[in-house]
Amino acid sequence: MDATRIIAIRHGETSWNATGRIQGHTDIPLNATGQAQAQQAAQALADETLAAIYSSDLQRAWQTAQALATTTQTALHPEPGLRERCFGVFEGRTFAEVAQSHPEDSLRWRKRDPHLVFPGGGESLLQLRERIAATVQRLAQQHVGEQIALIAHGGVMDILYRLATQQDLQAPRTWALTNTAINRLLWTPQGLSLVGWGDVRHLAPGALEESFS
Repeated sequence: MDATRIIAIRHGETSWNATGRIQGHTDIPLNATGQAQAQQAAQALADETLAAIYSSDLQRAWQTAQALATTTQTALHPEPGLRERCFGVFEGRTFAEVAQSHPEDSLRWRKRDPHLVFPGGGESLLQLRERIAATVQRLAQQHVGEQIALIAHGGVMDILYRLATQQDLQAPRTWALTNTAINRLLWTPQGLSLVGWGDVRHLAPGALEESFS
């Protein structure tokens, strides 16, 4: 079968995750907890055979990917197509601050309006889905018969789950997007399918949270 196995991992925790600030394309590094999570995920995957690791070029993802690349001795490649959704002028703010300053946009956001584009150069859910689907297909096609790792962001993980389970962009999310959870997918020319999701056995108790982006 023409298939590519994919391990997809959200980056480790950042200080903005911990304080509930929206990150998007803003380039925030891992905090100490995130660095530990990255090492724990890397150790959990130490025996995996990977043909390549592709990471968002934002440093919170890149730092997470470096831990995996070092542990597995696998080539690491930057991939801007795996970046988080761009949230425009909302980046750096909390959800409460956005609700106060832009109540209409905040309501549309909570309702998962697929056409909502954030002020200041943001990205709609439809645009995000198109970008992620195209990026994953391009990368997976290069590794048929092999296994690769994709290191990215909460919004990217959400789209991957929806693509693999054929769920609409506005369907309520019932799945976790935990920092450095190990998620497994299978790509074929027909699309993505879900193999396993949200494996956090490598994480210390109390380290589980899913502050977004």
